Amino acid sequence: MRPDRLEEVVGQEHLLGPGKLLSQMVAARKLHSMVLWGPPGSGKTTLAILLARQSGAVFRQMSAVTSGIADLRAMVEQARNDLEVGKRTVVFIDEIHRWNRAQQDAFLPHVESGLITLIGATTENPSFEVISPLLSRARVIVLNALSEDAIRTIVSRALADKERGLGATGLELEAGATDELIRFGGGDARRSLNTLEVAAELAQNAGANIISAEMVREAAQHKALLYDRAGEEHYNVISAFIKSMRGSDPDAALYWMMRMIEAGEDPLFIARRMVIFASEDVGNADPRALQIAIAVKDAVDFVGLPEGVIPLAQGVTYLATAPKSNASYLAMTRAREDAAAEALPVPLHLRNAPTRLMKQLGYSRDYRYPHDYADALTDQTYLPEKLQGRVYYHPSDRGYEVRIREWVARAREARARTNQPPAAKPPKQGGG
Repeated sequence: MRPDRLEEVVGQEHLLGPGKLLSQMVAARKLHSMVLWGPPGSGKTTLAILLARQSGAVFRQMSAVTSGIADLRAMVEQARNDLEVGKRTVVFIDEIHRWNRAQQDAFLPHVESGLITLIGATTENPSFEVISPLLSRARVIVLNALSEDAIRTIVSRALADKERGLGATGLELEAGATDELIRFGGGDARRSLNTLEVAAELAQNAGANIISAEMVREAAQHKALLYDRAGEEHYNVISAFIKSMRGSDPDAALYWMMRMIEAGEDPLFIARRMVIFASEDVGNADPRALQIAIAVKDAVDFVGLPEGVIPLAQGVTYLATAPKSNASYLAMTRAREDAAAEALPVPLHLRNAPTRLMKQLGYSRDYRYPHDYADALTDQTYLPEKLQGRVYYHPSDRGYEVRIREWVARAREARARTNQPPAAKPPKQGGG
């Protein structure tokens, strides 16, 4: 069912049609090197083939998974031969993000010279995966996942086409079956068509004229979720997970967590992110959050999957609904700036004096033991002299941090006033 002409392509309206970028290139019969970046089944390979064919160029294809430098040299020689007879060459590299730097460097001179017009296809962000010199000579074209209406059109065409599709079978789709094909496709035309093909076989084996929604569900089984543990979508989903917990939305957080679990993510990776979140985003607004996150990590490690997802869910809902404060995290970043700027000496009164020489040098002199003073507070300072008065930690007015805020204010006030007299020492208790 691959389209024969650009006019047959469904979707990507922002690139195709009168006055649109790719249509203009074809009309001018002048292609520029480009990287087609989009999700699976959005039409990258189809567009590459049609762009080359309708612009009059020779189309040659390489796979970044199976091709190497030797294949590239052979392709370059073929391109030179084609150019001698007036034919330009378009080289299509599928999964270009899998080519290493040496392979991309070897390709670069031939793109620069114009001998080859490159069309790369990738599901990964090219700014991370394609070397800058090559990327600067190729335009990045972003393809969108196909809409539900686009998938519906593609499925209808496949069911009606008697030459390339299933039209000769006489099969029809019941109302709910089309919706299931769209749902299982998830914007991927190839996945929807593959599912339709298997569902059609199930219907024929059963002697039925109608493809039911149940047949589609059976054909689909467990679809592979769009989630590459080493790619950009991995970072997109974990980002959505963290942001959902930060935004106190347990429903969204649970959805993104299950997206990762269903796609085969290591549950301990999720638990580690929860431990970080408990300190960075909940902090002292709920000190128990870190304890619970650690307990979740231990429980998942101990139990494993599938049952380990239950404590994960408990931890996610707790963290998402806990009061939030990043005051500790911000305090850390402020203190880090001063600590990295200069290694200031430790004030003498804060140094231990285990030897006579150290005592003679003033180590530990004038240190005031807080427990000997009312409320264990003194006017003693603890920062280097150059940083006196510096404030890093600003407790929020949320959760337990309200109490911390009150106590920190008292302690800072005490350090700013005259020292208090020592408190009376409690009487010794009798007995052994």
